[in-house]
Amino acid sequence: MTAVTLTVLVALWQPSTGPLALKPPKHGDVYVVAHRGAHKGIPENTLAAYEKAIDFGVDFVEIDVRATKDGHFVSIHNDTVDAYVVDGTSGKVRDFTLEALRALDIGSRVGPQWKGQKIPTFEEILDLCKGRCGIYLDLKDAPVGPLVEAVKQRAMEHDVLWYADRHEIMELKKRCPECIAMPDPGPEENLPRLIEELKPRVIAAVWRHFSKTFVDTCHAAGAIVIVDEGGRGYWEQALEWHVDGIQTNYPEELIRFLKTRKHAERKRSRSLSRRWLRVFRKLREKASAFSGESVSN
Repeated sequence: MTAVTLTVLVALWQPSTGPLALKPPKHGDVYVVAHRGAHKGIPENTLAAYEKAIDFGVDFVEIDVRATKDGHFVSIHNDTVDAYVVDGTSGKVRDFTLEALRALDIGSRVGPQWKGQKIPTFEEILDLCKGRCGIYLDLKDAPVGPLVEAVKQRAMEHDVLWYADRHEIMELKKRCPECIAMPDPGPEENLPRLIEELKPRVIAAVWRHFSKTFVDTCHAAGAIVIVDEGGRGYWEQALEWHVDGIQTNYPEELIRFLKTRKHAERKRSRSLSRRWLRVFRKLREKASAFSGESVSN
C-alpha cells in the first residue's frame, strides 16, 4: 500500500467523517469497477455479466438502476428498451411493468448462446453480489427510499457506492447516514464547492475532467477518487496521479495490468534494496579500513 493511499484511508476514519468501512482493493492499491459488468461477448447489465466480473475478481460491478411502471427496480442503461431486443419491441423502461420487462429477451442480440437473458432486478443483483463484491450504483431513474430499504435489509450499507445527483445524495444522507454517497462534480472547478457542501468520502470523476490536482484536492479533503477511464491507454497516467479506483469496460485486462505492474514494482524494489546493500557494505569496508589505518598510525 502506498503512503498516499494509507494517508487517505487514515483520514477517512477520522471522527468528523465517521468510518468508511470499504474493504481494501483486491489488486494492490486500486479498486477495479466493472462498467455494466464484464460484458465482452456477454449482454451488458445482466446477471451473467455481473457473475463473470465477480469471477475475474473485481471490487465493484457498476449497475444502472431504473424504476418500472409498477414500482419495481431493474438495471438497464438506456431509458428505452429498443437497443436491447431483436423483436422490435420499443418504449421507455418506466412505461413497462416488471413482468413485461422480464418477458424480453435481451441476450439474442449478442449471440444465440445468450438467448433468454433477462433484465435483472435490483434485488437479484444485491443477492448475487452480497459477500462477493461491491456495487457501484448509478442512479438513473428511481427513488432513493425503496432502494435504501433493499440495501439495509441485506446489511449492505457499506457495500454500495451511490452515484447520484446532489438532491438524491442529500436524501440518501437523511435516510441512510452510513450509506456511501459518491457525487461527481463534473468540471474540476466545481470540486471545492462539492466538497464543502456534501463532505463526501468517495468522489467520482470522468476522464475529461480528471487531473492530478483533482486527485490531490480530493485526498486533501479525506476522500478517495474513482475515475471512469478514457480507455486502456489512460491506466498508467491514472495510477501515476494516485487514483484510488478505475471504472472500466475491460476489467479482466485491468486486473492483469495491475498485477503485472505490482510485480514489476516489487522487482525494482528488491533490485534497489540489493543495490543499496552493496553500497552499504562497501562503505562499511572503507570505514573499517580507515579505522585500521588510524589505529596503526
